[in-house]
Amino acid sequence: MSARKGALPYAGASDVGLVRSGNEDFYVVNPPLFAVADGLGGHQAGEIASQIAIETLLGNSPARADAKALGRAVRAANAAVIEGAQAGLGRSGMGTTLTAAMIDGTRIAVAHVGDSRAYLLHLGELTQLTADHSMVADMVRAGTLSEAESRVHPNRSVITRALGSDPNMLVDAFELEAAPGDRLLLCSDGLTSMIEDAAIEEILQTAPSPNAAVVRLIAAANDAGGQDNITTVVVDLEGSSPVAAPRPAPAQRVAPSAPRERARRWPARVAWLFAAVAIIAVAWYATYSYAQAQAYLIAEEGVVAVYRGVPGSFAGVSLNWLESVTDIPVDGLDPVTAARLQTGIRVDGLAPAFSLVATYRLQTEHSSEPTTTP
Repeated sequence: MSARKGALPYAGASDVGLVRSGNEDFYVVNPPLFAVADGLGGHQAGEIASQIAIETLLGNSPARADAKALGRAVRAANAAVIEGAQAGLGRSGMGTTLTAAMIDGTRIAVAHVGDSRAYLLHLGELTQLTADHSMVADMVRAGTLSEAESRVHPNRSVITRALGSDPNMLVDAFELEAAPGDRLLLCSDGLTSMIEDAAIEEILQTAPSPNAAVVRLIAAANDAGGQDNITTVVVDLEGSSPVAAPRPAPAQRVAPSAPRERARRWPARVAWLFAAVAIIAVAWYATYSYAQAQAYLIAEEGVVAVYRGVPGSFAGVSLNWLESVTDIPVDGLDPVTAARLQTGIRVDGLAPAFSLVATYRLQTEHSSEPTTTP
């Protein structure tokens, strides 16, 4: 298995909160890629924008922690949100924040737009890695507003940079070196607007696992009022990434120079045969392992089906396995998604696949709700 699929301790969850009727946040936990998107626009448009952003990020993310490449993936997500609005998805002006991180051992690449945040608990001390792109954050940096005042300012929700508004949008992208045992947090402002950094730090310091940290953070935000959707992703850094096993090298052939050497031709040919078989076996195993780590969603008999693997076959062998046939009708989804499902929507693993299923289910439930006229 390649380093891209290294197993890191992580957890993520999203909660609607106590006030909002729907959840416009979207997140992905797909090592080495982790991300949080907070949709903007309301009336389901924000939900669609954040979904498009995460789907595009998944399809364009680099294989390793490369800040420039991750920034390019975020810019691709920005273009996809703009194109989605132009195609009639959501509505004009919809947008989303996006904070993404890729982890390679203790190396972290971050790409960020908006006011969702990335934090690092390093040697027990919490540091905010990203800078908010918001009106109140600009005022705090300019010294015209204090941190305490920014939390209650009437314009605290005004975003100055987001995906979906500007084709030439700038992305904050950078890399940093952490330490084994550090803990990374990605979150939407539904967390940071409800509880202060000191409370976040205490939870990250004392939670025994990423899952426990995620649960406690969401509970704390809801206990403080739950005014917005709350999304958190927590990753523990272990300091190393799995390394692919080296491939066996075929033996070198040497031309015989004497009758005794001719007698060795047959064993040499056998050795070559075994070497060739070994190379084919390694290639097959690598292909099979890659397929096992992939997933895709596709329309089957009018509903959405989830497969582990990739469409098609390798050397005549099918590399996909049915995981679930949902009850989500394809014709209940937006036209762009429905069209993409006819050929299949590929994602990097079952976790994002079932995350998309949950989003599609919400979309069909919303579309089936009866409308009322005054």
